[in-house]
Order: sequence, then C-alpha cells, then structure tokens
Amino acid sequence: MEKSMSVSSVDDDADSVCSDELLGSQSQRWLNELLPRSNSHPDESQGRLFVDHNFPRTELDLDPQVEWKRPPEVVSSPHFIVGGATHLDIAQGEVNDCWVLSAIASLSLNKCLFNKVVPQGQTFQNGYNGQFIFSFWLYGRWEQVTIDDRLPFKNKKLLYLNSPTKNEFWSSLLEKAYAKLKGGYMALSMGLPHEAMVDMTGGVTEVFNVPNFKGSLSTFLKDQLQRGALINMANLQGEFGKANRVGILFKHAYALTAVQQVMTSMGPVTLLRILNPWGNTEWFGQWSDFEGSEWAMVSPEEQKRIGRIRKEDGEFWMSSADFRRNFQMVEVCHMTDEIVDECSCDNLWTTAMHHGTWVTGFTAGGRGASLWQNPQYQFNLTQTDSSGTCAFILALMQKHSRRRDIHLGIGLHIYKAPPNDTTLQAEDVATQLPVLQTPNYTNRREIVLRGSLPPGSYIIIPSTYEPNQQGAFLLRILTEKGNAANKAVKPHTHTHTPMTTVVYTYPHQTALPPFDRMKDLYWKHCSKRGYCKPHHLHSLLTEAFQSGVLAGTEKKLSLEHCKTFVVLKDSQADARLSWQDFLSLWEKIRQWTDIFLTLDKNKTKHLEYQEVGPALTAAGVKADRFIMTLVGLRYTEPDITISYPGFLYLMLKLETMIHTFQAHDVTGRGTITLDYKQWLYKTLYN
Repeated sequence: MEKSMSVSSVDDDADSVCSDELLGSQSQRWLNELLPRSNSHPDESQGRLFVDHNFPRTELDLDPQVEWKRPPEVVSSPHFIVGGATHLDIAQGEVNDCWVLSAIASLSLNKCLFNKVVPQGQTFQNGYNGQFIFSFWLYGRWEQVTIDDRLPFKNKKLLYLNSPTKNEFWSSLLEKAYAKLKGGYMALSMGLPHEAMVDMTGGVTEVFNVPNFKGSLSTFLKDQLQRGALINMANLQGEFGKANRVGILFKHAYALTAVQQVMTSMGPVTLLRILNPWGNTEWFGQWSDFEGSEWAMVSPEEQKRIGRIRKEDGEFWMSSADFRRNFQMVEVCHMTDEIVDECSCDNLWTTAMHHGTWVTGFTAGGRGASLWQNPQYQFNLTQTDSSGTCAFILALMQKHSRRRDIHLGIGLHIYKAPPNDTTLQAEDVATQLPVLQTPNYTNRREIVLRGSLPPGSYIIIPSTYEPNQQGAFLLRILTEKGNAANKAVKPHTHTHTPMTTVVYTYPHQTALPPFDRMKDLYWKHCSKRGYCKPHHLHSLLTEAFQSGVLAGTEKKLSLEHCKTFVVLKDSQADARLSWQDFLSLWEKIRQWTDIFLTLDKNKTKHLEYQEVGPALTAAGVKADRFIMTLVGLRYTEPDITISYPGFLYLMLKLETMIHTFQAHDVTGRGTITLDYKQWLYKTLYN
C-alpha cells in the first residue's frame, strides 16, 4: 500500500508531460489501429482523425448501400455553422424523429442554451481532427457526448437530418450525438418532444390540452417565449403522417418560434410563427406563405419587421384562432435559473433539485397506507403573487430506468406539514388528505405537477405505484422569483434551507463520508491536473471506507477493482476519471451502499449468497438463474459471500455490460452484431 502511494507521487509529477498527454494520445492511436473503420479518409489511415468506436450503428451496417462519410469527403468546403445557426437549418431525413428536430429548432432560438449544447469554435478548418463534442442535460447534470463526423449516406444523399445549406453540418452532427445518447439512430424513431427538450435544456416541460386551456392561449405562449421557454405542439386527431385539409400533419411535432402582433390595414392581428421540422409541407390556410391573401393587408415594412419569408421552408404563420382549431396538444419547456444561470433571461423559475432513491425494504413505500415510508421533502412557501397564493411546479423524473427496461408508475403527493414535526408518520397519512396530488400514477420518464397554495409549510412525497420497487429519481421544485428556492440539500447533510429540506435519511449516511468530505478527498488524491487514475481511486476509496459502519471493508478493495471502476465510468476512453466522472461513480456507490446495508441482515459486511439475488433485484437487475450461477462462480469469495467492494464491482460491471448490450441492440431483437476487434475492445479493455 505504501509503495502504491509512493508511485502515485511520482506519477503526479510526470502527469504534466507524459501520463496525460503522451500516453493518452498514444492510447488513442492504438485504439484507432485496433478497431475497424469504414470509408476511411486518407488521413484516418494515419491515425490523425478521431474515430468513435462506441457509436451503435449495427442497423445501418446491414445495408450495403449505406456509406459512412465525413463532410470533407462530400463537399469541397464544409462548415460547422454557416451564417449563424437558425431554426431553418433543419430538414428531416429518413428516421421519424420530428420530436427531436422540433426540440432542436426551438433550441436554436435560445442562443445561450444553444451554445451550451453546441459548444462554439468547432470547425472543419484549422484544428479539424474529425471529433465533435455536444452537451446534454441528464438527471441534473450536463454531460458531454463525443462523436466523430462520419455520417450515413445512401445514393450520395445524407440519410438523416440535414441542412438546406449543403455545406453546413451542425444540425446533422447534433442529431448524431443525440442518437448516440439514446442508443442509435433507430432509437430516435418516434418519441416525445418534451423529453428531447428536457435533454437539450434541463428545463421542466408541461403538457397542455389546448381545448381545455382557459384564457388567451396566444398571450400565455408569448409570455412563455419571452421567459425563454421552448414550445412544441401537435395535432392528435388523425392517422400519423397524413394531413388535414389545410396541411397540418397528424401526430407530428411542430415548433412555435414566435408570437407577434402584426399591424394590418384592418387593425392589429396576433399571429403565431410555426416550423415544420420536415422543412416542407406547410400550412395553406389563412396567412399561409403562398395562399394567404391576408398578407396584402400588411405593408412590406411590417412584413420585414416580423421576418416573414415567402418560401417553402417549413415555416409559416397562422392566427391564434386557427392555432386552437388545428392543434390539440402544446408542450412548454420552462427554463430555470439552475440551468441557464448565465443567460440574461427575465422571470426564470428558481429551482431546488433533490436526488433520491426508493430502496426495497427501506424507502420504497409505494402508495396507500405505506406512503409515509417513501422519501419526504419539506418546502416552505412564503411569498405570494397577485392571486394571494404561491405558484410552483414539481417535476419527478425516474432515472436510468428505460435502459434496464423498467417502467415504474410514479406519482406525487403534497401534504400540509405537521405543526410540530417535519415528517409525516403513518397516522398522518391515514387521517389527512393531500392538499394536492398527481391525478394518477404513470410510467412516463417525468411527471409534472403545477400548483398554487397559500403560504405555509408543506411535505412532498414522491412514490412508486407498488411498494418495494427499487429506483432512483430526481425531484425538482420550481417557484416564482421572490419565493426563492435554494439548491437541494444533499441527503447526507442535515443543513436546513428556507425553501427545501430533505427530511429522510439513508443507510449510506452512516457508511460513507458526506459530499464535501468526498470532494476534499478527490482533490487530495487526484493528479495535479485534476484527474483520477486507478491508483488515485484506490487511495481515495480506501480512506473513504475507513471511517463509517463499513470500516474494515477497505481491506477487500483491490487495485483491480479500481481499474474496472475507472474504465467503466470513464467518459473519454483515456483510463482516468474527471471530477464529473467521479461524481457519476459516487452516486452509484451511494445507491448500491443503501442496498448492501439494507440486505446485509446479519451485519457481517458481506452478502450471503441468498441475499445477492434480492440485492440485484433491488438494483433493477432481473436476477434469473443464469445470472446467479455466473455470480456464484465468478464474484463470490471462498465462503460463497460477496464483500462490500466486491458487490460494488459486481454491480458496476453488470449494469455497464447490460447498458452496452442495450445500446447496440437498437432493433430490440435481443441480439447484437460485433466484429472481432469490436469484441476485443468491449471485453479486453472493459
């Protein structure tokens, strides 16, 4: 152990020259030589252009007519962005992902958010290396997704999203990055626009039924656009892909890009500007581009002011009355100060975020009489609006469930807080009715509850439909400014804030250091450049495990365990963890520690073999006989138990391999295709 620490010190000094730069670039060259290429660019054969070997494209590999080409191979002067990115740079390809494209179109209207998702300065000119980076919001954090610029072409045409400007590729590459995040291009076929908007903004999306909306819809939508919201809508009344008599496609996602009051010779008229992501198939009712005689009442100067373009580009205007007649569903993605704190946008919602877990036998109470056993959160409303009440929005998102083919029914309940206590007990739930709740449980990824309550203290309870259903969640509380929401108090602390306070405890609190302590340990043990390699992680976790109820288990932690932890959570494929990578690993460790401590019934700091199956089930893994046999043969100790570090090792290995398979099984057939070198990369390196 002391020798390992000594080597760590020497390696830190070498980091600045050799370890991070020379070895990292050498490793990338080795990987480029090891793994397969298709339609190689001349420079690629020399290892100069980045190749993304983790992008799942098996469904396209089966088509011999599909060619993967880089933009410099297709056009003479490719550009990432031409003349600024706009919502007109988007034309749908052969995959039914209008739900993604409408979100991208809306994103392009918010330059601050756009620059967060699409980092500026990327180019096909000086410094071009075939690598492009995008960022998406996942469960409370912005995550980078790195891709190469090889795009699928068929008959010399780009298969998927493309720009009408043929040498512009930001939108095509953004679509590819999002496809990688979701598991491949085919994973984008059919989806919900509000989910794509959340992934690209971190906002909270409300879904409105247009016929039931009270008041002026155009006024409400204009106000939301001014507050930075992204808005999509759809007509739900007919067969997918077909159009009504005035050109609006059924079950097709459109983006709202502007609401303007236009001066006509007959007086002011409110018009809404709408974009069809297909880039064509426009509306041809009143105020349409080509058949709208109403434009004769508007002066050329007024038309120029609102940016009217008479062109078959998928963008068109319609009146507010026609909007109500032709769309039944509107999705409004609200921006928050937590996400766009550097943007100059007025009237953003203030936000508190809480990461929580439903743990089988502990914090998974389900609905009904055992509802009180779920995690509980207190929030205090003090500042009223003009109505004399306090407006807020709650959003509950289940995390990491779809890749495990788990669809929990989730719901929210709000109770008045007891006068002399901060938590609800069984008798409270039995004798009180909630002041507000979601109308039903649903297996959507995220549910949203809008409310307005008198000032006071309240308890929020997120729950699953059935008790003892394991899952992780993110709870977000949005309030108007003046009713300030503080950042979430982490479950490991007992600090109280004016707005939201976690009032439930978890087993890992007695076993693992609090967040601030872990942050100190990370910077104590990482390299001088801020990266954590396996030997750094071994020293870090050894110290972290020494002080709590699991003290002594650190002796079972091996360097080989830590090598696996690093490789499986490393987002850049360079065998080291960034601070963000470590946070992702640490969140998993906390969740699995809760499960381990709950199921270690005899407190031996080992799981008996018969306890392993329930532990895997609690973590969301279907522990059938085949898996249990492999676990018994490969991961148990001589006495057929699994140590705490061994359990963490098993869980990370198992979850990662399941996710890897699902990412490649984009057709859902239960089989994947890997060639020899891809197989070596997935098994030997991992």
